[in-house]
Amino acid sequence: MASTIPPMSDTATPVATDPVRQFSVFIENRVGRLFDLVALLTAHNVHIMAMTTIDTTDSAVDRMIVDDPDRARELLAANNFACTECDVLAVEFADESQLKHILGALLAVEVNIHYTYPFIMRPEGKSALVLSLEDMDLAAQSLNSRGFKTLTQRDISR
Repeated sequence: MASTIPPMSDTATPVATDPVRQFSVFIENRVGRLFDLVALLTAHNVHIMAMTTIDTTDSAVDRMIVDDPDRARELLAANNFACTECDVLAVEFADESQLKHILGALLAVEVNIHYTYPFIMRPEGKSALVLSLEDMDLAAQSLNSRGFKTLTQRDISR
C-alpha cells in the first residue's frame, strides 16, 4: 500500500494562536483513583480526547488532552487533583504508515521529542498523535510544510 501525505489545510489556524493544552494530573497510585478522575470529568461533560498514565511506586501522572480545558481546570482544582498544564503539539494523519513521515519531518529540523501518545478517537477515522517537543513552532512549520495538519485546541473541542 503506497503512503500518501495529505495536502496542507488551507483553513488551518496557526498552532501558536490556539495551542493544545495538556493536563498532567498527579494521583495516588491506588485502586480506583484513575476511575475517580475520569468519572469526575465525564460527569461534567468534559471529554478526554487523549490520555496516557505513567505510574511510580506511590503516585501516578495522568497526561490528558480534553475538549474543554477551562472546565477541566475548574473541576480538577475544586476536587483536589493536583495538576500542571503545558502546551503540546498534536498532529493528525491518515494511518500508521505516515508515522515515519511525521518523525522524518521532526528529524529534518532536528527537533527533540520528549514523549508521545495517541488520541483515543478522531473524527472521520483519522489518527492523531500528541507530541511533547523541544520546539513546537519549528516542529509545526516542518509538519505543515510536508502536508500534515497540526491541530489547535479549537480542532479538539466539541
